[in-house]
Amino acid sequence: MLGPIFSREVVTVPRRSGHFASRMALVGLLGILGITTWQATVGFARDATLGETASVGLLLFQIIAYVQLLLTLFFAALSAASAVAQEKDRRTFVLLLLTDMRDYEIVLGKLLGALLPIIIQLFIITPVLAMLLLLGGIAPAQVVQAVLVLLASAIAAGSLGGLVALWRDKTYQALALSVLFLVLYVCVTQGLSVVGPWIAPGINWLLVQAWCDPFIAMQTVLEPGADVAGTIPPTYGFIAVMLVWCALLNGVGIWKLRRWNPSGEPIMQRETIIPQEELDEAIEAEKRARAHAAPGEAREVWPNPILWREIRTLAYGRRPLLVKFAYGIVLALILYFAISELNRPGGRPAFAAAYGLVPVAVLSLLLVAAQAVTSITSERDGGALDVLLVTDISPKEFVFGKFLGVLYNCKEYIIPPLALAIFYAVRGALARPAAGGDVLAAQFGPLIAVMGALLVLFLFAVTLGLHVSLRITQSRVAIVQTLGTIFFLSIGTLICIYLIVINGGSFANQWLSFISFLVLGIGGLLYVLSADRPSPALTVASVVCPLAMFYCIVNVLIGRPGTDESSDPLVPFLVLGGSFGFAIAAMLVPLLTEFDVALGRTAQPNES
Repeated sequence: MLGPIFSREVVTVPRRSGHFASRMALVGLLGILGITTWQATVGFARDATLGETASVGLLLFQIIAYVQLLLTLFFAALSAASAVAQEKDRRTFVLLLLTDMRDYEIVLGKLLGALLPIIIQLFIITPVLAMLLLLGGIAPAQVVQAVLVLLASAIAAGSLGGLVALWRDKTYQALALSVLFLVLYVCVTQGLSVVGPWIAPGINWLLVQAWCDPFIAMQTVLEPGADVAGTIPPTYGFIAVMLVWCALLNGVGIWKLRRWNPSGEPIMQRETIIPQEELDEAIEAEKRARAHAAPGEAREVWPNPILWREIRTLAYGRRPLLVKFAYGIVLALILYFAISELNRPGGRPAFAAAYGLVPVAVLSLLLVAAQAVTSITSERDGGALDVLLVTDISPKEFVFGKFLGVLYNCKEYIIPPLALAIFYAVRGALARPAAGGDVLAAQFGPLIAVMGALLVLFLFAVTLGLHVSLRITQSRVAIVQTLGTIFFLSIGTLICIYLIVINGGSFANQWLSFISFLVLGIGGLLYVLSADRPSPALTVASVVCPLAMFYCIVNVLIGRPGTDESSDPLVPFLVLGGSFGFAIAAMLVPLLTEFDVALGRTAQPNES
């Protein structure tokens, strides 16, 4: 019923090399989460009571559900968008339109084929969630509803990513808009309970919010009896709304499939019979137009043609301002929430600066990394990278041209986090106790450290995107590994901190989980940086970067910025800057010195 595209994915997905490894890694991660939660709440020094066992079961169920929901939304949208965008970059999507496949077979086949690995992962965690029933604290209906919420969220997010990819021509625009629209949707639904009563006071907006927002819907599953009671259980209302969204998004995609694709190609008119006199006049007019046409001023190419193309041409598609406009809307919503928390009547909360800096910085890092990785994958899929290899462009011109071009095109994403850090410094949210009455140093010393750390992370995101995309020839794999690395270095570290530090367990009781999380992070980063071509420098970088990120976040949590307990931020900044700066150098040096080797065009000296 779904056509040959989906049938091919069903057959080929189990044959991929990482299929079983990813399933084992997921089960291992869930096991580590269970051990960590038990250590943080009960520990292994004594036997747990029935009440404590039920509490552990409920807490672990909540952690797995929220983490899996966050991962599902993010990767479902990116997977569906990259599946279509990669076909467009390779010029093979037009071939699908030339076949006798129906429009719905192409759209739904690409969507469900891209979501198939994610759906398999959801089926894997279902038995794990069911086993938590043995601990108590949760009901079988909660397990069923949680799985349904995850499944509906995955299909809805994938439908959004697939529609955006069908609409836009370039991979970067498809990925960026998918993430931005997803974040924008969550921001809008989070504000329904605030704005809704002003529009229609008689409607139960808490219930409507639970029907529309995946995180609120999951909260109603994990905490039954919340203030969203209604005639229809919130979970099933959410599933119905997501199904409507899926039908609407995919319906638009099927309707607009052949109107949006192929784009930019001339439409051949039906051949008509033209009288000879009119034909002669048209030919004469065309000759006169060519003879008197002013070619205009020739465009002078810069000494570095790669940098000139990145900055002065439409290398990333038409209407690039659309992505920046969507980013501006999301940024405005996040800043509204962050500033309102800063000006709360009862006093600003602890870590007030994190309410704005963390989401804005993570979103900007993802967009910068997406720009960097697609700047190479689009060249390769379009066949332009092979042409560049036969020119006299040096490795330095190519790498630094791409590097500086990405930074220039992403300036609208880099400046807002830096400006927000300045705003928080002026408001005193980053200040630490003044030493010897030096108020200026106490207020702006942390600002310099925060801005320096952000700049280092942005440079790391650009370098990582170039390094991975030049090392991996499969565009979809390169995109997933790059964005996944940025995602796990930021969100994953915060989750680990929550499990190990915030839950109140001592390090002596949690050293095993601490080591396990670090081993997973180091192993994942080592695989991304140097799976096929390992080097000592990249191995060291894979070890020190997760440790540096973990140390900096723990230092921030203990230091409590903006309070009298704040500590000197110089040491965390030096740790993070030194670690990620070394990683940047470890990735850049091979690209600048062994450009052909990095692309796999020639053999290394020790290879035959």
